[in-house]
Amino acid sequence: MKNQIKKVVLAYSGGLDTSIILKWLQDEYKCEVLTFTADIGQGEELESAKKKALSLGIKEENIFIKDLREEFVRDYVFPMFRANAIYEGEYLLGTSIARPLIAKTQAQIAIQTGADAVSHGATGKGNDQVRFELGYLAFNPDLKIIAPWREWDLNSREKLLAYAKKHKIDISKKKGKSPYSMDANLLHISYEGLVLENPANPPEEDMWRWTKSPKNAPDESEIITLEFQKGDLIKINDKKLSASKLLEKLNELGAKHGIGRLDIVENRFVGMKSRGCYETPGGTILLKAHRAIESITLDKEATHLKDELMPKYAKLIYNGFWFSPERIMLQALIDESQKYVNGKVKLELYKGNVSVIGRESAKDSLFNAAYSTFEEDEVYNQKDAAGFIKLNALRLIIAGKNGRKF
Repeated sequence: MKNQIKKVVLAYSGGLDTSIILKWLQDEYKCEVLTFTADIGQGEELESAKKKALSLGIKEENIFIKDLREEFVRDYVFPMFRANAIYEGEYLLGTSIARPLIAKTQAQIAIQTGADAVSHGATGKGNDQVRFELGYLAFNPDLKIIAPWREWDLNSREKLLAYAKKHKIDISKKKGKSPYSMDANLLHISYEGLVLENPANPPEEDMWRWTKSPKNAPDESEIITLEFQKGDLIKINDKKLSASKLLEKLNELGAKHGIGRLDIVENRFVGMKSRGCYETPGGTILLKAHRAIESITLDKEATHLKDELMPKYAKLIYNGFWFSPERIMLQALIDESQKYVNGKVKLELYKGNVSVIGRESAKDSLFNAAYSTFEEDEVYNQKDAAGFIKLNALRLIIAGKNGRKF
């Protein structure tokens, strides 16, 4: 394949690994390399990635930096939260949901520039290789995919550093750079490696980059109001903001109050278990609020059906099938369920906790006090319950008469 590749688009962060990959592609494939850096709210200065690419011989017109923050939240994060998606009961899918957008944009650049191939820095052990490559192939099945970690022999930190030194690639760490393997975007920060590789070890307090420790969070709680329209957040404390700015604000509030820390062992798509720590302050608040507004606006059986389908939906995202027909079908069902998910939720934030203290929907609430009251009412005949119970018990009655014991 090496002789066939003339031009390749590399997903490029400007870090050590992708800078080594950039040079390796030039040496091994003898091809023109284009770099693509996505701004999805990771909080890094992206101009430094451009300077790094220029220093490695990339033409300025072959350096692509795209601000995808609004698209990321509006078209990926919000649709996922309409489903209340959680993988294996805890993980809010912060890394998983970013990959399809990056892959799609990278594939589009390849098509626009006439590139033969795309390349990424995901390892052969992880989930990201699957997520990236499923995305590439969904948009252009003819693209060649170069995954250096599955090809080269630079399979240790020492070999990578030696290669960088030989080719004069800057290996100095950025000031304040975490020693952990990290992924960051507007939804979360993840941490892997070092002491976390032993699931018996607690995470070190200085690992966390975003949130305050709940122990050090303010002693006074904070009450906020979130407003939803068709299942999407549109306002915080009656202030309307863009999708990305709404999530930024929730992150700020959650981080301040020590909300959204998570330490889990998850099952990777490729088969092994992996221990990771996550900070998802805004997402944790958003999920709590979304379920609260659904509790008064969504029909009972629609709620239960969504809860039954959610693990399947979350698994599709985790495994990289965002662009699959089954995920799109599920999304259509989920979005249909959100037509009446409108209203406000009042929340109290305090030392790592998010508590729902009120919910209201002027037009779409299905909560009817006339039916649910413990006081005297004129709309519900309690005698009707006897027939309801007997009909539901009929199969049990018949089985009992037949002598069956349960």
